Amino acid sequence: MTASVADPHRKDAVAAADEPLDFNVKRIETVTLDGPAALMARDLMSPYVWREPDGRWGIMVRAVVRQGEPLVDTGRIWAGWSDDGRHFTMLDAPSIVPGPGDHDAGGVEDPTVVRTADGYVVYYSGVLADHAHGELSYASGPALDRLVKSGVALASSKSEGNTKEATVDRTADGRWRLFYEYAADQASRIGLAIGPDVGGPWTEQPTPFMPREDSWDDWHLSTGPLLTDDPARPVMFYNGATRDARWRIGWVAFDADYARVVARGIQPLLTPPPADDRGATDIAFAASVVVEDDRIWLYYSLEDRKLARALIRRS
Repeated sequence: MTASVADPHRKDAVAAADEPLDFNVKRIETVTLDGPAALMARDLMSPYVWREPDGRWGIMVRAVVRQGEPLVDTGRIWAGWSDDGRHFTMLDAPSIVPGPGDHDAGGVEDPTVVRTADGYVVYYSGVLADHAHGELSYASGPALDRLVKSGVALASSKSEGNTKEATVDRTADGRWRLFYEYAADQASRIGLAIGPDVGGPWTEQPTPFMPREDSWDDWHLSTGPLLTDDPARPVMFYNGATRDARWRIGWVAFDADYARVVARGIQPLLTPPPADDRGATDIAFAASVVVEDDRIWLYYSLEDRKLARALIRRS
């Protein structure tokens, strides 16, 4: 995620928005981590990857207790570095852990990293001790091993429960544009808010898009990463599912102000490969996107336990 901002009045931006758009997958690669035993004993989800000014690839990832083991928390967040974007060496200790505050005593999930002049801001999902409810939270600091929790970034409400899964962009006037997942009517939905700073206060915006009837994304929607290298037509690689929560990855394109949808893929862009175990979790879930020269790398998790990236071609 970068803070690319469009000038919606540019003539070339308007022209680009009128061109046909589609995406397909050219190649899929496994993403591996090398780290301490406490990390390697867990399953891996939500790989947030970005590039540093010096060319290094950074990652923050949610590490979860493996299925069948005692549930001590719903996640811890680890950070690490790579020279190639595929193989990461992780820090010796997690960067964000549950507690001691009540709002994330049960676990920390779904990191989203914002690189700032002073260091880092990391949005994450804080889970209560009941391991079932939570709110979108954030931490900040000069380094990934020196983050300080700052509390709740966007609280849940009666109509929007379990706020989580942040995706962030900046508006043309420098404000923060926050996409997030919330729970409503026994389904996941995507909300949008704008605020003056990383912690708000937030002003709710119209719902960016909704599920489609008789489609692979007809019930659940969850935020995914933004591709903003074409500021006239930003794209979200979002997560969608039917009522039985078989998650796939799709894409949707907006105008420069995110005021309307200008294109949306009909079929999923990425689906999980057939699992050896028929009882395995049937999920592909997008977490981050990195543009390297003319290559688009989409990072995602499979089966809520392993990491991958896909080379995406825009056409």
